[in-house]
Amino acid sequence: MTWASLKVSQQPVVIGFDLDMTLLDTRPGIHAAFRALTERTGVHVDADLAVSRLGPPLRQEIAEWFPPDQVEEAVRIYRALYPDYAITPSIPLPGAKAALAAVLQVPAEIAIITSKLGRLAELHLAHSGITADHLYGDVFHAGKAQVLRDIGAALYVGDHVADMQAGTLAGIPVVGVTTGPCSAAELQAAGATAVFADLRPFPAFLQGMISVGRADSGD
Repeated sequence: MTWASLKVSQQPVVIGFDLDMTLLDTRPGIHAAFRALTERTGVHVDADLAVSRLGPPLRQEIAEWFPPDQVEEAVRIYRALYPDYAITPSIPLPGAKAALAAVLQVPAEIAIITSKLGRLAELHLAHSGITADHLYGDVFHAGKAQVLRDIGAALYVGDHVADMQAGTLAGIPVVGVTTGPCSAAELQAAGATAVFADLRPFPAFLQGMISVGRADSGD
């Protein structure tokens, strides 16, 4: 494992997290929302396939099933259905809340940076009892990288190769978890500093980064 350092002298320290399949298992709810979309529109969406590749923006998945001239309307309908179908079934992934608690103990601020629309992400956070200092929605890949740069994030955590690439583009360490659609090998190839099966090892990893950072700074 390659240990990067976290400079805790930075004020404020900000650590970013993806949402879907990093902090929350949103597959059951999204599956239900896609089934509802099929019922509403009459256009078949393979919900099993759709939830196996979460991460990219919604329009990318919708475009797999709807003609180009119907994509925007399908996105609108899906987002209207989402609060009723997708929030309640979604649950925190193993280690998610402990990982966030470890960030607060640094102490550091939590930023959630997701391709999901911000108002829908807020509903997930409220339902799951997760709080964050910052929430940035409707961003992906280079958009996430720009947010990470803008807020001066020290670390980003995600489940998709695009998350690893976003952290790399922003010039910060990035942690991958294989709770999403990407394998450990794919995450490592995309620039992950470390890869875990889920977030349970993250608190110890974070403390290791802090220790290295203090040693580097002579504290």
